[in-house]
Amino acid sequence: MAEDNSTPDTATLSFEDALRALETIVRRLESGDVPLDESISLYAQGEELRKRCAERLQAAEARIAKLTVDTNGAVTGAQPFGAD
Repeated sequence: MAEDNSTPDTATLSFEDALRALETIVRRLESGDVPLDESISLYAQGEELRKRCAERLQAAEARIAKLTVDTNGAVTGAQPFGAD
């Protein structure tokens, strides 16, 4: 059976699916068995997946805690996102 080489839409992937796809790309690139043109394409796909994962992590962090700072800019605590 042929391997599915279609490129998933990174905007619709969950964090976990994007991370799995990125790990698969890294393994393929590290194997050294991928032709140069395909390596370049895989690298570009990997970069998109990396960006997606970073965006999802940043969004999760923003939802988890809203930092409170004093007048000097020192963090004095955190509160759940949306709590005022």
